[in-house]
This record gives sequence, structure tokens and C-alpha cells, in this order.
Amino acid sequence: MVEMELVKMSPKGQLVVPKEIRQLEKFKPSDRFVPFHVKGGILFKRVKMPNVKAEFTSLAKEIEKKFKEKRVTKKDVDGAVKWARKR
Repeated sequence: MVEMELVKMSPKGQLVVPKEIRQLEKFKPSDRFVPFHVKGGILFKRVKMPNVKAEFTSLAKEIEKKFKEKRVTKKDVDGAVKWARKR
């Protein structure tokens, strides 16, 4: 059980999560939280942020694989772009 600890808000509105809680929950400096107003206080919920670069790389590889399977060439893509721009 975590001991209750008093924290103080800084002039910038920042609160420090006690070390014991940070370690128990494995909080990292880059973690993001959503604040919820609840009766009598605030609840902070950690949220996972998507890794946009990793998702983009994965998607690009998947598209490249499909293009190779269908034998789509650069010329095909250029033609499709040209067609779409005319619309």
C-alpha cells in the first residue's frame, strides 16, 4: 500500500507525482495523462500515444509489398496522380 503524501502545486500549475507512485506505476517522463474532473477533485489517467513514425513506416512497407505483388510501377502511380488532379 502506498503511503499518502502531500504534494504542492507550483506557480506554473505543476504537480509532482511522488516517487513511490512513479515507480509502482512505472511512469516515465514522456508519459501523457488526461485530467478528469470528479466530485471533490481531479483524476489523472495515463494514455498511450501512438508512435506515428513507426506506424507510418509499417504502413509504407505494407503498401510497398502490395505494389510489388500487383506489379504497380512508378509510371502507374504517376498516371494515377495525374488522373486524380484533373478531377
